[in-house]
Amino acid sequence: METKSVISALAALAQESRLAIFRFLIQVGNDGIAASKIGEHLGIAPSSLSFHLKELTHASLVVSRQDGRFVIYAANYDMMNQVLGFLTENCCGGNACSPASECHETEGSAA
Repeated sequence: METKSVISALAALAQESRLAIFRFLIQVGNDGIAASKIGEHLGIAPSSLSFHLKELTHASLVVSRQDGRFVIYAANYDMMNQVLGFLTENCCGGNACSPASECHETEGSAA
């Protein structure tokens, strides 16, 4: 993974609302959720939510798809795992610190 991509992802997460959105999307699972429901759950105004989702999308942490008249957003688990892997690839002088486990997309919605 390129350092530039990691910096972009970490910069996107270095803001309270975007971090909350990303953590919520991780809980929701790979089915994703409509933007309006994200805003309702987190109490973020639609105009602010659009800005934050755009930033997370540009950092490749979030993916979106059209579902009728709704835009559904979901966490990009592959990118999240790449960032985590980049941050921990040389952990403890190359010795495993704890059991490595990747997060995987889940079936269904937890929200």
